[in-house]
Amino acid sequence: MRLAFLGTPEFSVACLAELVAAGHEIACVYSQPPAPRGRGQDLKPSPVHAFAERLGLPVRTPPSMKTPEEVEAFAALDLDAAVVVAFGQILVRAVLEAPRLGCFNLHASLLPRWRGAAPIQRAIMAGDPVTGVQVMRMSEGLDEGPILMSESVRIGALDTAGTLTERLAQVGARMLPVALAAIERGAVTETPQAAEGVTYAKKIKPAEARIDWTRSAAEVDRHIRGLSPFPGAWFEVAGDKGPVRVKALLSRVEDGHGAPGTALDDGLLIACGDGAVRLLKAQREGKGVQDAEVFTRGFPLPAGTQVA
Repeated sequence: MRLAFLGTPEFSVACLAELVAAGHEIACVYSQPPAPRGRGQDLKPSPVHAFAERLGLPVRTPPSMKTPEEVEAFAALDLDAAVVVAFGQILVRAVLEAPRLGCFNLHASLLPRWRGAAPIQRAIMAGDPVTGVQVMRMSEGLDEGPILMSESVRIGALDTAGTLTERLAQVGARMLPVALAAIERGAVTETPQAAEGVTYAKKIKPAEARIDWTRSAAEVDRHIRGLSPFPGAWFEVAGDKGPVRVKALLSRVEDGHGAPGTALDDGLLIACGDGAVRLLKAQREGKGVQDAEVFTRGFPLPAGTQVA
């Protein structure tokens, strides 16, 4: 089919690659505009933008798909369908109705749970045992369209947003060509979403990232893993030249009791409001991500240290 692909982050790249491999004609790739990245804050293309350019595909990066000019340009592509995977913009009715067969979204949750911007992070932070990937027909509402295809994925005790994203991306990439083939044949059943159980995965805000050690160990653990690797849940510890910010990037719940935020041993076991978490990977300012053993050799947090 003649398709447009709309996506931005690394999560979307595998999906675009599979559609190209399946032989679909990608008339145009849409992605968010280049943004400041890295220490130099130079403008850099999104992962999807960069990947599409390597394949020689035409790319558009409009700040908004709502302008009459962009709607007209999209309609002029004369598409069979459009595929949206974590694009980052709301599409207006005129865009949704432009392709012959419609616009289809790959979403990383089991709808109607976790509609919105951060479904993978929110599922881990909430303690969900299962999530998944679904293909749906897009409507004007936020992730409200009927479901065409679905696959569940278990969330492991050591899954982070990063590891779960990778697994879901691979599942979704395999699913998309199958779904599109069925759509082209008219062989899909569109199942409306349930009216019950609707939750919204709000965008992660920087203010959420600081760890609250008064919460239970289970909550702190999920918070750490849900925000890993980005933006990274963090805490501060006293250093020779003032407070040092440390990102906690992997953890597990263990037995332990003490005042919240107190190191219970020399190996990054930190007391919480109920129980304790063992930090397995951490990163301090100006350093790379390190396993706990390596981290504590360079920056010891002996038993009795208080973190905040």
